[in-house]
Amino acid sequence: MNSTRLHTRLCIISAALCLAWTAGSAADAVFPGEHWIQRSPTEAGLNLDTLRMLADTAGGHGFLVRDGVQVFHWGDPSKRIDLASAAKPFYSFFLIKAVEEGKIGGFDDRMAAWEPRLNLLNPELGHPDRRMTWRQAAYQTTGYGMREAPGEAFAYNDWQMALFFDTLFLKAYQSNHANLDHDLFHPGLTDRIQCEDNPTMLAFGPNDRPGRIAISVRDLARFGLLFLHEGEWNGHRIISKEHARMAVSSPLPGDFPRAGIEPAAMLPDQRTMGSRAIPDNQTDHMGSYSWLWWTNGIDREGNRHWPDAPINAYGAFGHGGQRALVVLPDLQIVLCWNDTRIQGREAENKILKLLLNSLSGRP
Repeated sequence: MNSTRLHTRLCIISAALCLAWTAGSAADAVFPGEHWIQRSPTEAGLNLDTLRMLADTAGGHGFLVRDGVQVFHWGDPSKRIDLASAAKPFYSFFLIKAVEEGKIGGFDDRMAAWEPRLNLLNPELGHPDRRMTWRQAAYQTTGYGMREAPGEAFAYNDWQMALFFDTLFLKAYQSNHANLDHDLFHPGLTDRIQCEDNPTMLAFGPNDRPGRIAISVRDLARFGLLFLHEGEWNGHRIISKEHARMAVSSPLPGDFPRAGIEPAAMLPDQRTMGSRAIPDNQTDHMGSYSWLWWTNGIDREGNRHWPDAPINAYGAFGHGGQRALVVLPDLQIVLCWNDTRIQGREAENKILKLLLNSLSGRP
């Protein structure tokens, strides 16, 4: 499938999902200030015993928000912990900001304009890397490090993600690894949503996988609340409503190809965000991958990603589900967890089912 046809299909899917969008109006929205407003689960219409069962099942640390207020937590909600791949939607957020601020002309601009060395890679394949676009990077369909051409197949690829991150933050934003927090992360996002626990893009320091985000679950919930309210924070527009909706409602089609196992050359100094496998192709998109978010799409076998969750649920997940941010727009709920025992789609769905059961008082 070529890039034009894929883009058209994504637009159609996005429009269909947006019809189901039921986020609350700005006039009714509640946001935390320096600290979260707190209510009991009962006041929020949730069953405390079921939420305790959820926490016992998950382990680790968690934080639950409904209607913009804190209603439940477990573990230490203030502890900063690495997000692993759950950090990826922060990268697409800053890509959106770069386009809206004119640092990048558009999502379909070629990344080689910022990283010219891509023009020289893989001549025997016809220099495919020179055609890679920002949109493809946000879907992990660039084909970087693989034999497939840009826009041709999906590969969940930590080498590709590091290339995307460094080209965006070091070239388009003209920062450097040591100053990511000071230059971009704090003034561009975390200060604006009033994070409490000093989140950082340097979870292991500037020389060890920069871009790995360490954040508390209660601060991560603020990021989810920003997208629940379509890019607006307490009366201030941070990204456009159009782009905020697009990011969480435009998954790859369920039948979009997955890349194979044949590697291709990468830049000589290419780093990785985590995995060191070559080629790196960790998982399928399962019809649910949208701008580095996971949505509740339908996979190649016709199965819903989280069968017990609302169809417009979306989230960010790291280490197979151990670290996560989940947003349920219809219910005005944001749920975050980290360092848990949750592993895989079935376990994620079990947690979401318990959460939904808590609304009805069922165990």
